[in-house]
Amino acid sequence: MDRRSFLESCSAGAACLSAGLTSAAWAANAKQKDYAPALLVNERGDPLRTSELKPQANYVFHYPFEATPVFLLDLGKQVPAHSLSVPERGAYNWPGGVGRNRSIVAFSAICAHQLVYPTKDVSFISFRKTRAQRGVQDGLIHCCAEHSQYDPAKGAEVLSGPAKQPLCAVLLTHDAAADTLTAYATLGAELFDEFFKKYEMKLSFEVGPKAHNAVRGQSVVSPLEKFCRNPIQC
Repeated sequence: MDRRSFLESCSAGAACLSAGLTSAAWAANAKQKDYAPALLVNERGDPLRTSELKPQANYVFHYPFEATPVFLLDLGKQVPAHSLSVPERGAYNWPGGVGRNRSIVAFSAICAHQLVYPTKDVSFISFRKTRAQRGVQDGLIHCCAEHSQYDPAKGAEVLSGPAKQPLCAVLLTHDAAADTLTAYATLGAELFDEFFKKYEMKLSFEVGPKAHNAVRGQSVVSPLEKFCRNPIQC
């Protein structure tokens, strides 16, 4: 799939989503929402140790549903807490990084503008260690569809582009003794209902009938370049 085809598929659902993004979807608050805990494991099925993560590299897992991707990032520096707000949903306090150096963060990999997300075929959204073509600084999550940019060191708040809200955060706990991570909740503005509505048919082919199922027990973490055949740089 090329960029043009992907963007056309995104645009096809944009009109029907616009009302939801300005009414029902925005009506909920931005408070923490708990889900079943899921231990993060590597591709061998072993518990993922934070020491396995390469700093400033893209990793993907799925949570809180089998079809909803999440970026896992070790930013390579301590990440403090940050206060954010979402129009119509209110303010919330993001707790910052976890891990031995408090440098590890996780955010929904579904862009808050047109719901672009990484698939096994292509990804137009990813973390960029160095400045993208239209970047305002290094170290941002950049979506090539309409060039929305999010700062993962500040709770994925929007720095530029058409997105109107931060990426939804996925909260993690770190077991210091085992050096493992467990996902247990989201924080901020979820867009999962809109995501499933827009991509219902596509997800049925990609994931099958389990797309809506909640992740339970564990979730596999993969480097983006292994998960996706064609990560796009723009």
